[in-house]
Amino acid sequence: MLGSAAVLALAASPAMATYVGFNYGSTFTSGAAKAQSDFEAEFTTAQGLVSAPEVFSSARLYTMIQSGTTNSPIEAIPAAISTKTSLLLGMWCSSGDADFANELAALESAISTYGSSLAGLIAGISVGSEDLYRISPTGIENGENPGAEPDTIVGYISQVRSAIAGTAFSAVPVGHVDTWTAWVNASNDAVTDASDFIGVDAYPYFQTTMANSISEGQDLFNSAIDQTKAAVGSKPVWVTETGWPISGPTENQAEASIENAQTYWDEVGCSLFGTTNVWWYTLQDAAPTTPSPSFGIVGSTLTTTPIYDLSCNSSSSSSSSSSSSSSASASASASASASVATGSSATESASPTGADSGSPGISGGVGGSSATGSSGGATATGGASSPSGTGSSSASPSGSGSSGAGSSGSGSSGSGSGSSSGGSSPSGSGSGTASNGTTTGSSSASPTSSIVTVNGAPAANLVSFSAAGVAILAACIVL
Repeated sequence: MLGSAAVLALAASPAMATYVGFNYGSTFTSGAAKAQSDFEAEFTTAQGLVSAPEVFSSARLYTMIQSGTTNSPIEAIPAAISTKTSLLLGMWCSSGDADFANELAALESAISTYGSSLAGLIAGISVGSEDLYRISPTGIENGENPGAEPDTIVGYISQVRSAIAGTAFSAVPVGHVDTWTAWVNASNDAVTDASDFIGVDAYPYFQTTMANSISEGQDLFNSAIDQTKAAVGSKPVWVTETGWPISGPTENQAEASIENAQTYWDEVGCSLFGTTNVWWYTLQDAAPTTPSPSFGIVGSTLTTTPIYDLSCNSSSSSSSSSSSSSSASASASASASASVATGSSATESASPTGADSGSPGISGGVGGSSATGSSGGATATGGASSPSGTGSSSASPSGSGSSGAGSSGSGSSGSGSGSSSGGSSPSGSGSGTASNGTTTGSSSASPTSSIVTVNGAPAANLVSFSAAGVAILAACIVL
């Protein structure tokens, strides 16, 4: 568990409560690895977005490994140091012990190489992304395996704690990111207990088994967060992936459009920015090609001028409507909770009536080999069994996959919507996941999925689509 210094940091640090940023994959949609200069360009752009209500100076990663290498630290790290961008580090956990050992080696190398200059920028370390979603009935149905069992994640968290003990990173919070449906599943309580923070991926767009038009988006999101908080007790809950696509297929009642993305930003994002740790999905997922669905705030050209207004000026009514939204959310939450509790076993309860399908951010470009396909409507490419892109790809068409190193993709899961991030598998609409985070293929079950490729091609997509997130969305809605 977290040491006393880390506990104090979580409780007292004002900055800890106000991280605002985006998800970033380790590769472009072409599968090409991002270099330090690419990350610097993205981080600088995020910090200078026109009309943004906050400075988006934080980045969530899906892997510690630089794409195309075995265990070299991802070049987003020196880019973050040079641009003063805080990091929620990610470690891919769904490719087995050997690949996780490479993630751990990359973390240890980063600690020894960058030391205190990096430690001061770390918001936390996420051990895994939507791994629990991917082993749920919905994740399996959507072909988003492999995932990782709760005991495996707990063991990896323990290894990370040992690796950072006695270093400048010893007080850094260590936790896990998954769909909200995974967090409300009692069979995963061991992961909750082992985590210092709870990262939630939620995507109402992918909750196709429920009324999920944009007018329901805020209530569905609030319900997912409320249920997660009720399940995890006093653990801090961070929003690690959420967003609404500007283009893509209609998922049940959810229509992808710039107007709806603007509405979701105003009603959900603007209520979070500056008050909750949040990593939006996403800054850019259309470089060089545009996935479907596409969640990027900017298009194929990196620019500080967003596709829609980020000022939150039109969201003043959002806060006033939050109480009514809260009560509506409670009702939606009760209904989804009943659905989640229906199963007699934890596994059954993991697949609630709501749609939860992994997040779009984790399957697209992680891994050395490339697998392409579409699931639901999002496409992810690349996918080696290892986040760094050095493994073989076993992408399954389900939801979202994530490759070890940080890109994301989207997919769909039959029973719900969710998102998967940095290396997790999206369900919903998107691509399947390769063993290491690359997801390719198609999964039609779950409405929400995300594509995340850590070290492979869709790394950029990984940021925005997390398979687990999509699953979360599908199951209860997270993402």
